[in-house]
Amino acid sequence: MERVKNVEVQKSRTKDMIGIGMCAAIMAVCSWFYIPMAVPFTLQTLAVFITVGLLGGKKGALSVLVYIMLGAIGLPVFHGFTGGVGILLGTTGGYIIGFVFLALVYWLITAWLGQKTWVIVLGMTVGIAVCYMFGTAWFMYVYAQNTGAIGLMTALSWCVIPFIIPDLVKIAVAVIIVKRVSQHVNF
Repeated sequence: MERVKNVEVQKSRTKDMIGIGMCAAIMAVCSWFYIPMAVPFTLQTLAVFITVGLLGGKKGALSVLVYIMLGAIGLPVFHGFTGGVGILLGTTGGYIIGFVFLALVYWLITAWLGQKTWVIVLGMTVGIAVCYMFGTAWFMYVYAQNTGAIGLMTALSWCVIPFIIPDLVKIAVAVIIVKRVSQHVNF
């Protein structure tokens, strides 16, 4: 009986590792398609939304951490086939790191309120807002160190406002994808 239990635990762990790795790879591929701006416009956030929706906040956060670590060691997983600690320490690095906070906020909200569609949307929306806050504070700090002080409204107009509607659309698309994929695959 103990042996059967151990086999089931191993299967579950293997499935978790596959899901975490697969979603980290999807984040990398989605980041390669970008429009250059102060903060590059990518499909990376769509992949993060899909990741947390499919894996949940805990495993989603682990997948985001795997993605960030792959980029930190120099693999070209960030926008424009870039990688390295320099990207994370640059002006836009706070938004990438903010994806971890997005996943953790999503985890907190869905753990508290459940997995209903409106809760998933709420978790993703509040999560991206926290990512925006962390990323914008980071952007302003690094920008001030390298170029000079920048006002909050200027930073928001460069780094957040152009992304609000596209990110809301990405949330809607992610929820549709998550609902459809979840019918066929159980992470």
